[in-house]
Amino acid sequence: MKKRIAKIIGKRKKNIARRIDRNTYPAHDGPVLKTPNIQYDLSERDRGIAYGGIGVVQRMVKQLQLDRIINQNVRVFKIHNPYYESDHVLNIAYNILCQGECLEDIERLRNDEAYLDALGAVRIPDPTTAGDFCRRFDTDQIHRLQKALNQARVKVWKQQDPSFFKQAIIDGDGTIAPTTGQCKQGMDISYKGLWGYHPLVVSLANTQEPLFVVNRSGNRTSSSGAAAYFNQAAALCRQAGFESIRFRGDTDFSQTASLDEWDDRKIVFNFGLAAMPNLVEIAETLPETAWEPLERKPRYTVKTRTREKPVNVKARIIKARKFKNLQLQGEHVAEFDYRPTLCKKSYRMVAVRKNISVEKGEEVLFDEIRYFFYITNDRRMSKAEIVFDANQRCHQENLLDQLKHGVHSMRMPVNTLESNWAYMVMASLAWSLKSWLGLLLPTSGRWAARRLQEKVDVMRMEFKSFCHYFVHLPCRIIQAGRRVVYRILGWNQYLPVLLRAFESFRRPLRC
Repeated sequence: MKKRIAKIIGKRKKNIARRIDRNTYPAHDGPVLKTPNIQYDLSERDRGIAYGGIGVVQRMVKQLQLDRIINQNVRVFKIHNPYYESDHVLNIAYNILCQGECLEDIERLRNDEAYLDALGAVRIPDPTTAGDFCRRFDTDQIHRLQKALNQARVKVWKQQDPSFFKQAIIDGDGTIAPTTGQCKQGMDISYKGLWGYHPLVVSLANTQEPLFVVNRSGNRTSSSGAAAYFNQAAALCRQAGFESIRFRGDTDFSQTASLDEWDDRKIVFNFGLAAMPNLVEIAETLPETAWEPLERKPRYTVKTRTREKPVNVKARIIKARKFKNLQLQGEHVAEFDYRPTLCKKSYRMVAVRKNISVEKGEEVLFDEIRYFFYITNDRRMSKAEIVFDANQRCHQENLLDQLKHGVHSMRMPVNTLESNWAYMVMASLAWSLKSWLGLLLPTSGRWAARRLQEKVDVMRMEFKSFCHYFVHLPCRIIQAGRRVVYRILGWNQYLPVLLRAFESFRRPLRC
């Protein structure tokens, strides 16, 4: 970072720190929010955009050669007049990064001359053209698009430290994407009674990246077709250089027909298994000495002093109105060997026994025992560690929520299953770009510890927070000679991180 820029950042940081300091605010009369003498004017020469961080994203795309990779793999146009496939894909992803929630929001960007200048474009596709582009995709072309995105993903992974490749943890889950449309091909009614689609997401838990996103009819089960995409994800991670692979999924993803194959390939798996009557019977016949208390870690550690807990309003209402209430009294864990019907080998089955007290008002009606089962070929972890590892898969629910409500990739804006699938993959690229920017942040040098923490913070950010800090930056766009200068007008605490990322994207990638 240039000394002049560092000096300006330091000055802006001091200014805002002084203004928000509670001890230095001057005495005043009346409200803090006042109405100054406001006037509006229109600049004749200066132009600006509200999304100054898009230049850093565009620089990263250029460094990864993502546009070239997309154009080499995806061929849906016979003639490029004037747009290439990469123009459409990036246009949809950038629309999401710039506060767009649907295809119609592209119209706002294509009419912003400063935005077009910032990207070096004469024009960008309009919403109807973007929708037509999605409708050109069939299943084969969608697979080619995901292959292209994963080629760039592997490039990003190969820039990481050797410790990154110790183990790839691959999660799979389905989610309901409802739609109010009535004429969308492939839609159906789900087990929840909602009309729509039932997408499958296979992700890398290490970085919360969606490796494969698959659109399916609404009446399909969560695990339908999941084994094939687990295998593709494993091949991708092997290609990238991961030393070991671990599959995880809930009770709908046990995939017993594939367990023997995965065990032969040295792939570790940990899947939930439904509490079938035969499993419950085995668990109930285990001797009491086989069960051990399951001690869970506290949700958080008190760093200062323990504060008094507020009144639990919800629990008080439940008790006062005598609603049925379930209270967990204790958990125990045991294990035994079990061979599923579709397997030729026996695997380790870890059982959790939950003692639940059923209450109504002040009265305890009865105690209920519930069992949860996890099938795994991991013989090194303890029983408790197997349970905790399976529970960690719940982080994928956060990813699904971000894809649905942060990125809005599951709005299903087009009219067929394949076209909505294509849109889903392109919109999900916006989340991947956020993850890649975090992964590519340099962490070496004098401030390695602080930079590593900044990298972790970016990776854990919600999509909305990432856009506010890294993309939604007011900038003046200046075309000078052969350059386009983004002159940042605002400041936030992640601005030095953004500029450091930009400087690193100007250097070639490590092979």
